[in-house]
Amino acid sequence: MLKGKELALPAKHRNRQYAIETKKKNSIGKLLSIAALVVLAVILYMTLNVRVDNPKLFWYSMSIRTPKVIAMLLVAFCIGGASVVFQSVINNTVVTPCLLGMNSLYTLIHTTAVFFFGAGSLAARNTNVAFAVDLALMGTIATFIYSFMFKKTKYNVLYVLLIGTVLSSFFSSTQATMTRIMDPNEYDTLLATLVASFSNINTEIIVFAVVVAALVIFVLRKDLALLNVITLGKEQAINLGVDYDRAIKRLLLGVVLFIAIATAMVGPISFLGLIIANLSRQLLRTYRHGYLIAGSALIGMVLLVGGQLIVEHVFVYSVPISVFITVGGGLYFLYLLLTQKRRL
Repeated sequence: MLKGKELALPAKHRNRQYAIETKKKNSIGKLLSIAALVVLAVILYMTLNVRVDNPKLFWYSMSIRTPKVIAMLLVAFCIGGASVVFQSVINNTVVTPCLLGMNSLYTLIHTTAVFFFGAGSLAARNTNVAFAVDLALMGTIATFIYSFMFKKTKYNVLYVLLIGTVLSSFFSSTQATMTRIMDPNEYDTLLATLVASFSNINTEIIVFAVVVAALVIFVLRKDLALLNVITLGKEQAINLGVDYDRAIKRLLLGVVLFIAIATAMVGPISFLGLIIANLSRQLLRTYRHGYLIAGSALIGMVLLVGGQLIVEHVFVYSVPISVFITVGGGLYFLYLLLTQKRRL
């Protein structure tokens, strides 16, 4: 219902205002529905096949499942938020950070740190210190590489995809070469921290990762509020008073750190961001990035928690959830390319 001063507006403006409010209510309703699915998935994951009649077994199950659930929710939030922001920065919905090799860069940086400092160093033995070093290096190197690439290609998606594919292969090949010439003992140490999965989540850095994610959001809150303007294009954003280059660099740094957090927790996930970011855009159909980021994160939580529930209780760990994400994401990527209305 429109009230007060809104009734004094011309009929055309009242209809427009009513349409905006209706769309906003629809988006909120859809977000609440997805949030309800998240709660349901979490409850099922935490309680299915749990011995409630035996307190010791019950608390033992909770001690194992609780960190995994927190990690999956955090990973979904990081990848979902980073993917939506990244797509808005480059103004294209078929490209995500992982498709451009950011997760491969993180594994290369982590391997390089162990390769040069050694497995006995503090940066390798202490999980949180290693994570802090990786974040610092990742933030510096990735922000420089990708901001330089975007500036040189002028955000042309074909060039971005091509260069991103080359960079991803280069990072992976370099990392594989280092592991081959590395001392076997150091390789074992590296493998224990590098090969994470949804069944072997790196729960030791959960608290540190949550703190870093919260700090990133707090520091970039003003830049995140500018996303609706930034998507209008560089010229329009500058005309509206936005320090475009500074905002882009800061947002890109936030994307890099979020991808680093997710990769450190569960390893590389190439297509998850593509799936959840585009599903959020298609489901909500809004330009408001607050809704899009929330929708992407919530959809990711449903997919990860629900998918892991199916993997553990239906497939009994025989097929990892990453297989379904990779296959489904690859098909979805082809679908987006074929149905993309604007020319790449």
